[in-house]
Amino acid sequence: MLSALETTWAALAEPNRRAVLDLLRVRERTVGEVAAALGLAQPTVSKHLKVLREAGLVRASADAQRRIYALDPAPLIGLDGWLAPYRELWNERLDALGLHLDETYADADPAKER
Repeated sequence: MLSALETTWAALAEPNRRAVLDLLRVRERTVGEVAAALGLAQPTVSKHLKVLREAGLVRASADAQRRIYALDPAPLIGLDGWLAPYRELWNERLDALGLHLDETYADADPAKER
């Protein structure tokens, strides 16, 4: 059985599902709206929404005969927590690069470059 984090990763691994989440980040949408925006067949979008719903990344509500889908960011919090140490590592390296570049350009003599 997959952990919640593994389920989130598995759902996000597919590019069309990430595109669905990008659309739902802006506003709630029906299956038809998602299909039209992505240029995918409605049954294909329904399958992607099912995976996202099972992963807890989207929730559906009924509006008469339609289902309205909305982003549920809760599982992304776990993902963000997992990424935090890597983000810190990247920031440290970028800070070191910035410092190196500052020192390099501070030592350069603009008159020599003319």
